Amino acid sequence: MSFLLLHGWQNRRPPGHWHHWLAGELAAAGRHVTYPQLPEPDQPVLADWLAALRTHLAALPDGERTVICHSLGCLLWLHAAAAGEVLTPVDRVLLVAPPGPDVTAGIPEIAGFQAPHVTAGQLDTAARNTRLVCSDNDPYCPSGAAADYGVPLGIPTTVLAGAAHLDMEAGYGSWLSIRDWCLSGSPDTPLTA
Repeated sequence: MSFLLLHGWQNRRPPGHWHHWLAGELAAAGRHVTYPQLPEPDQPVLADWLAALRTHLAALPDGERTVICHSLGCLLWLHAAAAGEVLTPVDRVLLVAPPGPDVTAGIPEIAGFQAPHVTAGQLDTAARNTRLVCSDNDPYCPSGAAADYGVPLGIPTTVLAGAAHLDMEAGYGSWLSIRDWCLSGSPDTPLTA
């Protein structure tokens, strides 16, 4: 199993974030983990992030490959799928707390990441299984990621009550169920708060 973790806007991979914790847990379990610092996290450029994604996907070893995206990293994945940039499909993708279209459009630094027109078929071409986990009170997705992404794209969705943006401020440092989801190899392993 190998894992690629894609962070969001203004994220410099802080040790207290669940992504950082998860990278350590997966590595300790003997899994190959890539947790890159994407270019210019404060002023991200979609083309640069897509180039980095292509590079990191190409470097993943053979075998089961899983991509775990948080926040703006989710929109990066959607852009890659829509543009046919994922040349070899991965096994699983987990989209965690993608920002909503209105929020993305309203922040000049990330407006270029506005969710593309992507179809369920394009997602299926990029990954054998895609899953969404979000909350019912994410300030970065007021209308709810289930409504913005899950339902329109037919993505199985887990909505966690009161989990906000599923970030450090919401208490997501160590997150046992995401580690269990990763190590299980199954897209159907439950994700809980």
